[in-house]
Amino acid sequence: MSESRSFSTTSKVVDSPQTILKQVWTDFLALIKIGIINSNLMMTFVGFWLALYFTNQAPLSYWQEFLLVMVGTALVIAGGCVLNNYYDRDIDWNMSRTKKRPTITGTIPLSLILSLGIAFSIIGIILLYLTTPIAALFGFIGWFVYVVLYTMWSKRRYTINTVIGSFSGAAPPLIGWAAVDATLHPAAFVLFLIMFIWQTPHFLALAIRKKEEYGLVNIPMLPVVHGNAITKRQIVIYTVCLLPLPFYFFSLGTAFIVFASLLNLGWVILGFYGFYMKDDDKWAKWMFIYSLNYLTLLFFGFLIATIPSLL
Repeated sequence: MSESRSFSTTSKVVDSPQTILKQVWTDFLALIKIGIINSNLMMTFVGFWLALYFTNQAPLSYWQEFLLVMVGTALVIAGGCVLNNYYDRDIDWNMSRTKKRPTITGTIPLSLILSLGIAFSIIGIILLYLTTPIAALFGFIGWFVYVVLYTMWSKRRYTINTVIGSFSGAAPPLIGWAAVDATLHPAAFVLFLIMFIWQTPHFLALAIRKKEEYGLVNIPMLPVVHGNAITKRQIVIYTVCLLPLPFYFFSLGTAFIVFASLLNLGWVILGFYGFYMKDDDKWAKWMFIYSLNYLTLLFFGFLIATIPSLL
C-alpha cells in the first residue's frame, strides 16, 4: 500500500551571505547618517585647507594631521548621529524618512547601537586631540550641542531647536582649521558663520516638506508651530545674511568672490520666489536641493581658488 504525501509548493527563501552583508552595511550607513558625515567632512576639509593657505604651509607636511582630523571628525559625527538615532527611536517609527532606521527595524541590537555611539564619540575625540587640543575641544563642543542641547533638550521643546543644532553643524570648519592652526585666523570664524547660517534655511525647507510628520510626533518645528509664512520669512532672512560673507575672502581673488556671491544671490532670489508660489512643498523641495548644491559648489569654489597657491 502506497502512502501519498502532499508538500507545500512554497518555501522560505534564505538570503545569501552577500545579501545579508549588504543589508547590514546599508543599515549601518543609515545609523551613522552618512549624508551628514559627508557634508560635514567637506567643510572640515575646507577649514583644514584654508588654514594651510592662510598660514603658508605645505599640504604634504601635514598629511598625518589631515588623516587624523578627517577620521576623527567622521567618528565624532557618527557617534553623535548614532546616539541621536538611539534617543529618537520613540518618534522615528512614525516618520517616513526615519522609520526604516535600524533602531526601528531592529536589524541592529539597541545595546550594540548605544555602544557604537559611545565608542565612536570617544575614539573620535582622541584622534582629534592627537592633532591639537583645540581641535578636540571644538569636536567635543559640536558633539555636546548635537547630542545634549539639540537631541535631548531643545528638539522636542522649542522652535529654535534648528538654530541650536546649527552650532554643532558649524563646528567642522573650526575643527579642520584648528588641526593646522590652533590660534585660529579670523577667517575660520567666517567659515563657521557660513555653515551656521546655511543650516537654518536648509533644515527649515525640509521641515516645511515634512510638516505633517513633525506635527504627528509633536516636534515643534517652526512651520508646525507658526506656519509656512513665518518660516519662509526666516529662510529668506538667513539667506540674505550670507550675502556679505564671501567678501571677507578677498585674498582668494575676484573670481571666487563673484562666484560665491552669485551662489548666495541665487539662493536669495529663490527664497523670495517662495512668497509668490502657491505650492509650498514644491518650493521647499527646490530650496532644499539648492542648499545641497550650494554647499558642494562652495566647497569646490574654495578649493579651486586656493589650489594654485598650495600646489
